[in-house]
Amino acid sequence: MDEGEGQFYSVQVGDSTFTVLRRYQQLRAIGSGAQGIVCSALDTVLGIPVAVKKLSRPFQNQTHAKRAYRELVLLKCVNHKNIIHLLNVFTPQKSLEEFQDLYLVMELMDASLCQVIHMDLDHERMSYLLYQILCGIRHLHSAGIIHRDLKPSNIVVKTDCTLKILDFGLARTACTNFMMTPYVVTRYYRAPEVILGMKYKENASQARDLLSKMLVIDPESRISVQEALSHPYIHVWYDPAEADAPPPQISDKQLEEREHSIEQWKELIYKEVMDWEERNKNGVTKEECLDGTVNSSTTASQSSSINDISSMSTEQTLASDTDSSCIDTLTGPLEE
Repeated sequence: MDEGEGQFYSVQVGDSTFTVLRRYQQLRAIGSGAQGIVCSALDTVLGIPVAVKKLSRPFQNQTHAKRAYRELVLLKCVNHKNIIHLLNVFTPQKSLEEFQDLYLVMELMDASLCQVIHMDLDHERMSYLLYQILCGIRHLHSAGIIHRDLKPSNIVVKTDCTLKILDFGLARTACTNFMMTPYVVTRYYRAPEVILGMKYKENASQARDLLSKMLVIDPESRISVQEALSHPYIHVWYDPAEADAPPPQISDKQLEEREHSIEQWKELIYKEVMDWEERNKNGVTKEECLDGTVNSSTTASQSSSINDISSMSTEQTLASDTDSSCIDTLTGPLEE
């Protein structure tokens, strides 16, 4: 690895030891699940808070190894504002023979949807959150990616209403024979009467109508993602650049057809890590990542109060790969 052994240090996180690059400081456990443990950290190179996920024993069996490979490949290829952004990938081991730990560094958000759904939100915020979920899902579907584990703990938000979908360990790309039985303040100008003009009863009626079309068991009768995006309840937010973004290009065209031994999966994952390192020699992601992350952090502080979920908890959370009971929070700062 380019960084060298001296670039890593170890810190105890609950029952797990994190061995991370020294650029990541102030580690604090914020979530855990069957697939991994997540810490918040300060990236001293980019100067931003990030989430560092350590995959738990990714090579304990073929299932875990394939999930780790799938998550890494999909995160590397997906680039959409409503999908969590992969900032870095690394392992402290120096060779394939030693390889056993995999770390994913992602954006750090403020809360999971688990927390938000218990808040008293107005229709402006509810409709915008729903719009972003649909945009993210549409982007995944455009590449034949089916999330398969979309739940409140796998949807995260910021206080400015920015929403992102995460956790692709269970996501699958559709095979050929597959069968299925804002950032608000930066948006183009909208007149106040357009955003706020509808009366509450009209909003509530539209919300009920959309839900009645979405909560249908028969997929043939259920409203499609595109149709939902055109529904009056959320269409006020519609932006073709978000809803119709170009589909991600999946690097591994045989992702779902692959069946390998644990050692073969391990080699494939190691190659993906080396490929990331080769394309990002200094460990910093490409310019578009820097622009998208750092600038969004800067402009987020400029958001007006009307577009903030002001009552949302400020406890920073990235509920990656947590179980359906939402996030397991591990309290207290961690020491080296």
